[in-house]
Amino acid sequence: MTMQCRFIPIAALFVVGIFLVTAGCVRENPEDLISPILSPAGPQGSSNATMVAFVREAVAFARVNGRETALAEFSNRNGSFFRGDLYIYAYDFNGTTIAHPVNPEKIGVNRLNERDAKGNRFIRLLQEQALNGSGFARYYYLNPVHNNTVEAKLGFVMKVDDTWWLGSGIYETE
Repeated sequence: MTMQCRFIPIAALFVVGIFLVTAGCVRENPEDLISPILSPAGPQGSSNATMVAFVREAVAFARVNGRETALAEFSNRNGSFFRGDLYIYAYDFNGTTIAHPVNPEKIGVNRLNERDAKGNRFIRLLQEQALNGSGFARYYYLNPVHNNTVEAKLGFVMKVDDTWWLGSGIYETE
C-alpha cells in the first residue's frame, strides 16, 4: 500500500471525528447535556447559570481534594465556596446535613423529611435530583436577607459520588 493510500483512511477518520465533536454528538462530560432553567437573576443577583457553574466547581473541588477537605471548606463561611448570595451545602444520601456554612447547627441532622413553608419535603426533592446525577428543585424557604419572609428558592444539586451530594440555591421573585 502506498503512503497516499494509508493517509486517506486516517484523514477520513479525522474529518469524521471533527464533525462529531463540532456537531455536539460527542461530549467529554455527560453532565454538559444538562440545560439549566434559564430565568432572570434572583433578588441578590446570581443567575441560574451562575449557580449551576458554582455547584459544578464545588463538585470538581470535592473530587480532587477529597471529602473531608471539601466539607471543611464548604462549611467555612469565609471560605472559597461562600460568594455573595451563593454558598454550597452538602448532604449524604440518607438526608443528613454534612456541610452548611449558614446553618452549622444543622450539620449531623437528618433533614430528609423536613418540610418547607408549603409542606414540601424539600431535602427529599433535592436528593431525588442528586440521585439522577443533578437537577433543579423549587421549594419555599425563609429568606434571611428579606426579614425572614418565605420566598420561592430554586436549588441546583449534583452528585459527588454514591454517598453524598452538593447544592446551592437562589431566591426567586414570583
